[in-house]
Amino acid sequence: MSAVERTRAGNVKADEVDFLRAQEYRLLAALLRGAPSADLLSDLSQLRGDETPLGSAHTALASAANEADPIAVDREFFSLFVGVGRGELLPYGSFYLTGFLNERPLAAVRHDMAKLGLERAEGLFDPEDHIATLCDVMAALATGDVPADAVSEADFFRWHLAPWVDQFFADLKTAPSAFFYRHVAEVGSVFMAVEREAFAMDAA
Repeated sequence: MSAVERTRAGNVKADEVDFLRAQEYRLLAALLRGAPSADLLSDLSQLRGDETPLGSAHTALASAANEADPIAVDREFFSLFVGVGRGELLPYGSFYLTGFLNERPLAAVRHDMAKLGLERAEGLFDPEDHIATLCDVMAALATGDVPADAVSEADFFRWHLAPWVDQFFADLKTAPSAFFYRHVAEVGSVFMAVEREAFAMDAA
C-alpha cells in the first residue's frame, strides 16, 4: 500500500525516465517501510544493473537479496528501525534536522502534502516525514499521479529530502545491524545524488 492517498483527481502522462525514477522511489519506500517479504527478495534478486554507479548498486542489491534469509532480514529491519524502545535509526526528517520527533519539519511536510491534495494513508501511523512516505510522494510527483502545480518536484525534494537524506543513508550504511540494508543504503545514496544533480541542472 502506498503511504499516500489521492484526495483529488488528476493524472499527467509521465515519460520513461520519470517512470523509472518513480520505480526507484517506490522501491526505496517499500524497503524502508517494512522488512521485505521472501517474494520481494526474490524479485530483487532479478535486478540487473549496468556499469553506472546506480547500476552497480542495483547489482550488489540483487546479489544481497539472492543470498538473504528472509527471517534474518526481518530481524535486521527490526533492529534498525523498531528495536526495543527504539531502533538504531530514526528515519524522520524532524529527527535529522532538529534532533527531536514531530517538530517543524513535520509540519512543513504536512503543509505541502495538503497543498498537493495528499494525506497519510489509512492504517499507517508513522509521521509523514518518514523517509518512506517522502519517497512515495516523490514517486507520485514523478509520474504525474499528483500534479505538481501546487508544489514542484524540485521544491519538495529540496525542502523535505535534500537537507537530511544523505546523512540518513550514510548512517544506514554504517549501522551496527545493517547487512542487507547496507546495499539498500547504497542504492538510496547513489539515487539521491543523481536526483540532486538533475534538479540542480534543471534550475541552472
